[in-house]
Amino acid sequence: MSNSFTLDGVTLRDMTAEDVTAVEALERRLFPVDAWPVQMFFDELAQVDTRRYVVAEAGGQIVAYAGLMCIEPIADVQTIAVVPEFEGKGIGSAILTELIAEARRRGAADVLLEVRADNPRAQALYVRFGFEQIHVRPRYYRDGTDALIMRLPLTEGNPA
Repeated sequence: MSNSFTLDGVTLRDMTAEDVTAVEALERRLFPVDAWPVQMFFDELAQVDTRRYVVAEAGGQIVAYAGLMCIEPIADVQTIAVVPEFEGKGIGSAILTELIAEARRRGAADVLLEVRADNPRAQALYVRFGFEQIHVRPRYYRDGTDALIMRLPLTEGNPA
């Protein structure tokens, strides 16, 4: 990714420190129980050798964000979120496509992620991309919900 691209009026670009305030406000709105503290976003952005974070903007507002950690041979989707008003517009797919491409650029063999067991919409997105559930982490989230661990092998024959 050059630094940004546009999809139906939504621009996807690298997250900057200037975005953290808006992203953290969305984080608290979208994940009230499990929200990351603001400092965690700054800490993640500072680790450019192993991290990549992106945001999607529409009308000057951040409507989605995501991050990837890659320490060969594993890439891990740290977070991915789309505001409800913008779900179903292909933004989550565009962001996930970019994270997978970044994992490939960094030489990862697999992409892993955790998803809430009670979030079928996100699970369906990941399955469409070829992720498979490989494990369950019982009571992973603060409210006691299980996490499903999913993996996407980045083999030569896998088009994802």
